[in-house]
Amino acid sequence: MGFEQLAQLKAQLAKQSKSAPAKKPARPPRPATNAQKQPVDPVVHAIGKLQRRFPLAFPKNPAPKVPLKVGVIDDLFAQASDIGLTETEIREAIKVWCRGARYWSCLVENAARVDLAGNPTGNVTAADAGRARHLEARRTARASTPSASSASSASSASSASSASSEPAAEKGQP
Repeated sequence: MGFEQLAQLKAQLAKQSKSAPAKKPARPPRPATNAQKQPVDPVVHAIGKLQRRFPLAFPKNPAPKVPLKVGVIDDLFAQASDIGLTETEIREAIKVWCRGARYWSCLVENAARVDLAGNPTGNVTAADAGRARHLEARRTARASTPSASSASSASSASSASSASSEPAAEKGQP
């Protein structure tokens, strides 16, 4: 093939590419991931509302939780209609919020308890701090034990079988 033929071929290909717009290869459609969202626990929504409304009393993670004042649930019940939550939703949200290592770790003796505005309204007592340590220790002990319920059921089953064999041995004796 000579240079003239190559030049003609090049011109022909350039002409074709200008006249016909280049088609992009068709991509396979993406799966709709947004349509299959996992349902969210209503308590999580309630806690989110409390965090938006009272950010100093209900800080978002990774900020440490703060000890809430004794009776804060009554303050929340008084504002339930403003918050947009029912008393049951508030009760469940507070139950979940105050249960866990992140909350228990903030319950240190003489730490300031806060109201909904974040103002100090008392201190954590020694009894409250001790209960928090007890609950945290119990949870870690339960987590380190493979299955406390299966161990107790196995021990009760073995004691029941030994108890049933004892009367049989007594019957054999005159």
